[in-house]
Amino acid sequence: MKVILGISAFYHDSAAALLVDGEIIAACQEERFSRIKHDPAFPKKAIEYVLREAKLRLEDVDYVAFYDKPFLKFERILETHLSGAPSGFRSFCLSMPIWLKEKLFLKPQLVKSLKEFDPSFSEEKLLFGEHHYSHAASAYYPSPYNQALVLVMDGVGEWATATVSIGEKNNLKVVKEIRFPHSIGLLYSAFTFYCGFKVNSGEYKMMGLAPYGQPIFYEKIMEELVDVKEDGSFRLNLKYFDYTVGVRMINKRFEKLFGRPTRVPESESIDRFYMDVAASIQKVIEEVVLRITRSIHNEYKIDNVCLAGGVALNCVANGKILKDGKFNIWVQPASGDAGGAVGVALLTWYKFFNNERTPVEQDQMKGAYLGPEYSDTEIELALKRHSAIYHRFSDEELVDVVSDHLVNDSAVGWFYGRMEFGPRALGARSILSDPRSESAQRNLNLKVKFRESFRPFAPSVLEEEASNWFEIDSESPYMLMVAPVKDEHCFYRAGMKSTGRGLSSINDIRSSIPAVTHVDYSARVQTVTEERNGIYYRLIKRFHEKTGCPMLVNTSFNVRGEPLVCTPEDAYKCFMGTNLDILVCGNFVMLKNEQDKDKIKLYHNDYELD
Repeated sequence: MKVILGISAFYHDSAAALLVDGEIIAACQEERFSRIKHDPAFPKKAIEYVLREAKLRLEDVDYVAFYDKPFLKFERILETHLSGAPSGFRSFCLSMPIWLKEKLFLKPQLVKSLKEFDPSFSEEKLLFGEHHYSHAASAYYPSPYNQALVLVMDGVGEWATATVSIGEKNNLKVVKEIRFPHSIGLLYSAFTFYCGFKVNSGEYKMMGLAPYGQPIFYEKIMEELVDVKEDGSFRLNLKYFDYTVGVRMINKRFEKLFGRPTRVPESESIDRFYMDVAASIQKVIEEVVLRITRSIHNEYKIDNVCLAGGVALNCVANGKILKDGKFNIWVQPASGDAGGAVGVALLTWYKFFNNERTPVEQDQMKGAYLGPEYSDTEIELALKRHSAIYHRFSDEELVDVVSDHLVNDSAVGWFYGRMEFGPRALGARSILSDPRSESAQRNLNLKVKFRESFRPFAPSVLEEEASNWFEIDSESPYMLMVAPVKDEHCFYRAGMKSTGRGLSSINDIRSSIPAVTHVDYSARVQTVTEERNGIYYRLIKRFHEKTGCPMLVNTSFNVRGEPLVCTPEDAYKCFMGTNLDILVCGNFVMLKNEQDKDKIKLYHNDYELD
């Protein structure tokens, strides 16, 4: 038996993953345990969990693999500051003490932390993979393909910001690379910053905001900020950016180019200008991604593509690749840095040990259900500690009772089975509601999630019904594809089909499933099967039998700024601290109107806004 522990840590989204004989046994982000969103700390609790899940100790692990090479990253930071001197002196002074104290000498720090698990742990068991190579491995090796192109795009790893690799059987080779400071990921983050959202967490808000605007700045961006060639290779005009040597993403030249200052974060409203900016940079990202994918398909004649890196979470761009028709596409559900823990562990298994890779029909991420699960006994003890009033049901009774509540327009906190790995709730730690409801989108955003009203919700749809409702003819199990709602389900009134009408259009009823139909008549689709999703599939199927609608609204079970709920206690707290109507924890159901009203306490202000 060969056991490999993969770790990503110290930048953002720290995580641990465990492989036993090449099988992914468990994977989890540290944030789920610490309750600090995007927690960058050494993933001590995540490691404890993955070892516990496998019933192993660190002494049983053959190798521990870290997802990037800190010396290469330090080389890039030092070289960048020296080339930009004397500019960036302040940034240099801020970053160097942290690097010299913590990050540069990461190996001794990792060994010290791992010795807390096993005092005899030897540094000879510690391996390092390169950042983009770990991402590429996380995309290719768990995919259902035995040959594929692998596209990784993010902010920056050690030096690479975009790479193309070829995966064939157990081999994975990088064949193209774009290097820092030229980065499409950082370009998108610069616009995220400009629109008043947080870098490394607010990019998905930009994607959701874009359809409310018009891409009127597209040409300006392409002419002034980024030079994109026909093959998708690109260079940024660095005179507009400050991220190389400064402490801000952009500088005054950038603001002057667009004629407006950076939006104040959390200001009362988002005016039309910033919506147009979001629409423009989204169009640029889609154009770059499509030029790259068309070019590499033409060059290498391979029909499968795997995606990872932060840009792979841009599911609108992913949907454009799928619609383009050149590739079968598979996206790593934990495409950000957390997924690097899985990737580097797989690299160790296939490259270091040179193990054969057996072709499979389905991907190896197990529906991303790789986190902790709690037994009914553990759940009941937790509920009793909180004096919760609950009802217990069998699985069959549960799907019947809960589907009735959903038909009656209840907002349901659904906590069942193993927690998801990655940023998406996929039916284990989800908030569910009726997609036919005209008020669900508004109520869930403002009264349950306590977040911006413009943010869309996703449908979880029975896979066999997906193509009847959405323009999609392939599976999308990880909610990483956007597809249009089919015309026959849409309501097109005068002027409604045009996007870019600002937030005045937010409450328009666009389709028979208004809660999941975005302003541009699209939806971020999750396809659900019984094999992959178990009881969650059966719940949706029962709802379909009762309503004729084969889907549910699915959003993550948390409030804004909080990580996904992990434990029964987290779920109960969120239930009692929001306007959720029903809580399902395993086979237990709680109704809000039966609970002690003195225990209801809104807590969304406890978390720093994302």
